[in-house]
Amino acid sequence: MNHYKITLLKGDGIGPEIVNQAVKVLDKTAEKFDFTVSYDEALLGGCAIDATGVPLPEETVAKCKASDSVLLGAVGGPKWDNQPGNNRPEAGLLGIRGALGLFANLRPSVIFGPLKSASPIKDDIIGDNMDIMIVRELTGGIYFGERGRREVDGQPAAWDTEQYTVAEVERIARVAFDLAMKRGKRVTSVDKANVLESSRLWRETVIRVAQDYPEVTLNHMYVDNCAMQLVRNPKQFDVIVTSNIFGDILSDEASMIAGSIGMLASASLSGGKLGLYEPIHGSAPDIAGQNIANPLATILSVAMMLRYSLDQQEAAEAIEAAVAKVLETYRTPDIYEEGMKKVGCDEMGDLVCAQL
Repeated sequence: MNHYKITLLKGDGIGPEIVNQAVKVLDKTAEKFDFTVSYDEALLGGCAIDATGVPLPEETVAKCKASDSVLLGAVGGPKWDNQPGNNRPEAGLLGIRGALGLFANLRPSVIFGPLKSASPIKDDIIGDNMDIMIVRELTGGIYFGERGRREVDGQPAAWDTEQYTVAEVERIARVAFDLAMKRGKRVTSVDKANVLESSRLWRETVIRVAQDYPEVTLNHMYVDNCAMQLVRNPKQFDVIVTSNIFGDILSDEASMIAGSIGMLASASLSGGKLGLYEPIHGSAPDIAGQNIANPLATILSVAMMLRYSLDQQEAAEAIEAAVAKVLETYRTPDIYEEGMKKVGCDEMGDLVCAQL
């Protein structure tokens, strides 16, 4: 019997609530598919600042490295807005990605049939099976480049550096092409090569990597055009690969096409099996503790964990099917519509378990 050790980073706001529901679903899935799971908790984000003074304690990094996978809730909130930039909760998130070498962020934008009416895009544009995978480079680019303040012409100014090496682009491109080989065999590389030198290097490198994947069709798109095409014709996309900052923006746009940011999971992967899995939404401190948060994105993150880190494909598919079935009747307040049954965070977790 396979056994997996999972580190839980429950985080701030609604983080503990949604992670608790995801753990409940993972336990039920383990029971059904004959494997076992044990958990270790660690601090990240605002809760870590409160307890230790820093958003990413060394103990957290050690626990994550010793586990088979990591499940994260959400971090941040106005309580810590006055912290210096390098000690905000979000700095802990960037730090754990770097410490674990999590260079590839996978954000699927999949629309569940029962939620099609929640999308702001017309039915005939979405179609029946919109399924986009955005592959975002996660440990390079402008978020990790040199930055600072200086004086220009007697005025305060600030600067940030966008930089990529060939090796960084090549490894994220291979992740995208490998995924495309298991999907629709189409990759769209998104850049701003008409303006940015870093994007020109990006495009050159992706073209070279594509030669190793002759079955995959590669096309290139400027980021501004891609933002437009996502709402104009999302069905044209299979796998999108792009830089850290462009991926951050485009994946949030794609989440709303799918109907709700509260429904979308993500995976952050290293070159090995270790991954960090989390919903793409924030910590929503304004609704924390009210049992109204939507845990489905976190539950679907568990499905991604089973698929990409734990080699439990059948179990992953079972969770996704259970969520789809539950959505035919039940909704949390954020995705509620007339005729459905409104339930809270805890009950939604129970319903997915019952469907499993």
